[in-house]
Amino acid sequence: MTTSATPAPAAAKTPTPSSPEPSRNALDRYFRISERGSTVARELRGGLATFFAMAYIIVLNPIILGAGQDKYGHQLDNAQLVTATALMAGLTTILMGAIGNVPIACAAGLGINAVVSLQLAPKMSWPDAMGMVVLAGLVLMVLVASGLRQRVMDAIPGGLRRAIAIGIGLFISLIGLVDSGFVTRNPDAAHTTVPLGLGQGGQLQGWPVLVFVLGLALTFVLVVRKTRGAILIGIVTMTVLAVVINATAKIPDAKWGLSVPKMPDHIVGAPDFGLVGHISLFGGFREVGLLTGCLFVFTVLLSGFFDAMGTIIGVGEEAGLTDEKGQLPNMGRILMIDGVAVAAGGAGSASANTCFVESTAGVGEGARTGLANLMTGGLFLLALVFTPLATVVPSQAATPALLVVGFLIMAANVREIDWSDFTIAIPAFLTVVSMPFTYSITNGIGIGVLAFILLRIADKRAREVPWLLNVVGLCFLVYFLLDPIEQALGVK
Repeated sequence: MTTSATPAPAAAKTPTPSSPEPSRNALDRYFRISERGSTVARELRGGLATFFAMAYIIVLNPIILGAGQDKYGHQLDNAQLVTATALMAGLTTILMGAIGNVPIACAAGLGINAVVSLQLAPKMSWPDAMGMVVLAGLVLMVLVASGLRQRVMDAIPGGLRRAIAIGIGLFISLIGLVDSGFVTRNPDAAHTTVPLGLGQGGQLQGWPVLVFVLGLALTFVLVVRKTRGAILIGIVTMTVLAVVINATAKIPDAKWGLSVPKMPDHIVGAPDFGLVGHISLFGGFREVGLLTGCLFVFTVLLSGFFDAMGTIIGVGEEAGLTDEKGQLPNMGRILMIDGVAVAAGGAGSASANTCFVESTAGVGEGARTGLANLMTGGLFLLALVFTPLATVVPSQAATPALLVVGFLIMAANVREIDWSDFTIAIPAFLTVVSMPFTYSITNGIGIGVLAFILLRIADKRAREVPWLLNVVGLCFLVYFLLDPIEQALGVK
């Protein structure tokens, strides 16, 4: 079952000898556009929507990586980080589309970049830290080549797969609410038990939040009316409105966040490729030792492994690309490209690249093939020289798409879980709530898997748990207990 902001096309008639199959061009045959019930226009529109939904990474990734210092007090150059981020996002997204043929875009993974900036770099040089990321990507590729990574995905029960998709829907919804300013974090100094609140001090304040509210209302209305291009129309309309409001009301840039809706002084800027390829593959082990180095690689590996797995499952389910076993076509290729993306992100000094949940914005527009990725990736490459222009779309105009898609994912999956079987219902519930509440796809999957194993054992159904899932559970146990393990081993 799938849902989409774009109405599904009518079912094609079975060809007969007197009614030959309509001819299709090479592009259609390669990407299987008609076969998946899509059109070139939908794919391009979906790719555009995905780019708008995740273009913030061009600004945000340099901020996160640029905030860290390595062991020697060096910081990365912002202009070089912008180039590295856009370049690696563009290349890996195009690679995923051209080879994997799925509308799943790739860019520097949030969370992993913080690990690189705040955990790895302070103990070694930046080239050493990026080398660790490359090693994690190489290990991922080995796991894919051995077939182990796909077997891990196949070992996850159907109900838990659905829960992962729902959790991702809630996760991207929370991202949208926070990035728009509709929901804000209460300062710790407030000594309140409520971590999040409405707007500022419990009230919605300022024009930017109004842009988000109007965009959300407009997009939902268009979805209800089954308007083609609902999500993209909402993003473009609200961007234009935001530009007008910003010009007339003279709103401080800080109120908008990372992207300010105004025409930049310079539309074109020369990219700086100074960080690309600036890595040391094994230098980190000389700095921190073999054991600590392996733990660092394991941390990056596990986050990349399950973040991408959850995203692939969620986007694949929403796009209707999975079969009755929950598997996507070309899964081996998709997983291999994800491993390549992790290594490529490290090699480009942009941190590990991984599959982005914001790809659901394009799926909501009807994207079903890798052609959408060619549009998204091409726009990232254009952003190398048009970076100032790419940041005109404020988060308040793009984030309504995340909530709309979050709803569509929820509607498509929540009824497919067997809530009467508590050994799957409880892990599903914990997976769903853990993703947004811990702000991590990996944490949600890990908690769900551990709960499933524990409850099946408690219900005397341990034999129903695939052996490989038990191994995954053990890895997650190490992941969650990593801090005391490091202390016990004296590496912290």
